[in-house]
Amino acid sequence: MSTTLPTGAKIINGVKTFIPLENNPTVHTHLATALSIQTLAFHDIFTLDPPPTDVPRPINALIFLAAAPIYARARSALQSTLPKYTTPKETDPIWIPQTIGHACGLMAFLHCVLNLDAGAHLARGSELEKLRQELVSLAPEDRARVVYEALFLEEAHMDAARGGSSSVPGPEEHNGFHFLGFVKGKEGRVWELNGGMPGPLERGVLGDGEDLVSEAGLRLTVGDFLEAAREVEGGGYGGLGVSLVGLVGV
Repeated sequence: MSTTLPTGAKIINGVKTFIPLENNPTVHTHLATALSIQTLAFHDIFTLDPPPTDVPRPINALIFLAAAPIYARARSALQSTLPKYTTPKETDPIWIPQTIGHACGLMAFLHCVLNLDAGAHLARGSELEKLRQELVSLAPEDRARVVYEALFLEEAHMDAARGGSSSVPGPEEHNGFHFLGFVKGKEGRVWELNGGMPGPLERGVLGDGEDLVSEAGLRLTVGDFLEAAREVEGGGYGGLGVSLVGLVGV
């Protein structure tokens, strides 16, 4: 049983469900433009060993996509050991639980743009900047409710999701991939921000001259997933198993 909303999203089994995003710079740029973000550029990262030299630096936020078997191998055991995150600290990034179906791409995008450089790339007075101000003081479940109810996010996501290079699936179709975001925050702390986990995950600390696609940065961010990709038949960077987009201020 489903109900189609004016944006093309659907209510499926009582849950608002979107068309999945593609992980490519064109789609993310489309989404950023719709949300009045004009000081970020998005770059495909095609090589990791050695770290890329053909993209602008520093890259302090990453949008990462992994096929479901790779994601499960890298995170299923860890997820079951993490406590539920209920009380954000002032030094923590803004983390939002995902409650919208097939919206993990939007969640990864939001986790990156809301936290990169403390939200400095959001246009002052824009709907997204006002949303960030509202989210900061809220508990995680209230953040999820605000994002779930934000029509401007739904409209922007659904418009961007139709602009990918592959055929556009329906909201009711199975989604075999999962997105997450990585951000280098205060004091060089590296955060994995995934709305499907119990909370934000601190991965380690980088020095002032190290970004997320430095050797140390890649180890702290996608290292677990690349190891899982090598263990999953047919997985591996450069194939269909994972993809990575870096965010750079302009």
